[in-house]
Amino acid sequence: MDYASLIEKRALRITEIEELMGDPGFFNDQKQSADIMREHRGLKKLMDSWNRLLQVRNEIEGNEELAKSDDPEFSAMAEEELPGLREEEEQLANAVQYALLPADPNEDRDALLEIRAGAGGDEASLFVGEVMSMYQRYVEKRGWKCEHLESTPSEVGGFKEAVFKITGEEVFRFLKYESGVHRVQRVPATETQGRIHTSTVTVAVMPEAEEVDVQLRPEDLHIQATRSGGPGGQHVNTTDSAVQVTHLPSGIQVKSQDGRSQTQNKEKALQILRAKLFEAASREAQESYSAQRKSLVGSGDRSEKIRTYNFPQSRVTDHRINHTSHNMEGILAGDVFEFTDNLQKAEMEQRLAEEKLS
Repeated sequence: MDYASLIEKRALRITEIEELMGDPGFFNDQKQSADIMREHRGLKKLMDSWNRLLQVRNEIEGNEELAKSDDPEFSAMAEEELPGLREEEEQLANAVQYALLPADPNEDRDALLEIRAGAGGDEASLFVGEVMSMYQRYVEKRGWKCEHLESTPSEVGGFKEAVFKITGEEVFRFLKYESGVHRVQRVPATETQGRIHTSTVTVAVMPEAEEVDVQLRPEDLHIQATRSGGPGGQHVNTTDSAVQVTHLPSGIQVKSQDGRSQTQNKEKALQILRAKLFEAASREAQESYSAQRKSLVGSGDRSEKIRTYNFPQSRVTDHRINHTSHNMEGILAGDVFEFTDNLQKAEMEQRLAEEKLS
C-alpha cells in the first residue's frame, strides 16, 4: 500500500500542533494540552519509523544490486545483510501501518494491573501469585517499571487480589489484551487422587487516569480509616492506617492498606479509584467498537474467558484467536510476547478492514 499521502497528512498535523504549542495560552487547558502533546509524541514516532523504513528500503535495493556483483566478496557481504534488512523492513512497515490507524488515545498511557482470585478457592489464590510473577517478568523484559500498590495475601501463600502500577512506553497498548478470565487446569498439591482441577483468576488492565481525566469531588467520596488485616509485612496490624474510599455516585469501593501511613494509603486508593472510573468511562465510549474488535481487546466483561493454562499438557491457549503455545515454562517466566504480537496483528487486520485501509 502507498502510505505517502497519509504520511503527508500526518506531517502537516505535526506542523499544526507545533504552532499550537507555541501559543502562550496553550497550557491553560491542562487536559487538552496533555492530549495534544500525547498526539505529537505519537506522530513524531510515526515519522521516525517512516524515515527509517525508507532508509532500509534503499539499503535493501542497494544490497540486491551488490548481490549481483561479479566480486564474490561484495556479493557475499550483500547477501549476508539482506535477511536482517528485510526483517527490519517488515517490522517497520507493521509499525507504520499500525500508527496510521485512528489512534486509541489511551495506548501510550501507563496502566494499573489488577489480578483477583476467582473460582477455585486456595488453588485460585496460588495461581494469582504465579500470574503476578509472570507479569512482573514480562514488565522487566519490556523495560517497564512495576510498582506494587495493593495486595491481600491468602492463608496458603498466594493472593486473593493484587494491584500494580506499570509505567513505561506504550504500556496500555501492549497490556490491554490481558483483561479477562485466565483459567488454569492442573492437579493441585493438596489433591490426593491426582484429579485435574480448574481454577480461574480475573485480570483487569486499566489505563492510568490523571487528575485532569477524572475529577474527584470531595462530596462524592466517603473516606474511612480502618484497621489493616490479613497476613502481611511488618506494618500490617500495627495501626489503623488502612484507608477505604467509596465513590458514592458509582458505588465503587477501594481499599489500600500496604502503605506506611494513612496519607500514603489514601493516595494509592484514590489512584486506583481514578483508574476504575476512567476505565468505566472509556468502556462506554468504546461501545462503537465492532463486535470482532471487542473480542480481542475485551468487552469490559470480566467474566469473559480469554486464556487457558493446561499444566498436564504444558499448553497455553488464547481463545480469542485460537492460538496455542506449548511453551508453558517460558510464558510463566514472562515470555507473553507471542500472544501480544498475534493479538495485535489480529486487531490491526480488523481495524484496517473497518477503516477500509487494507
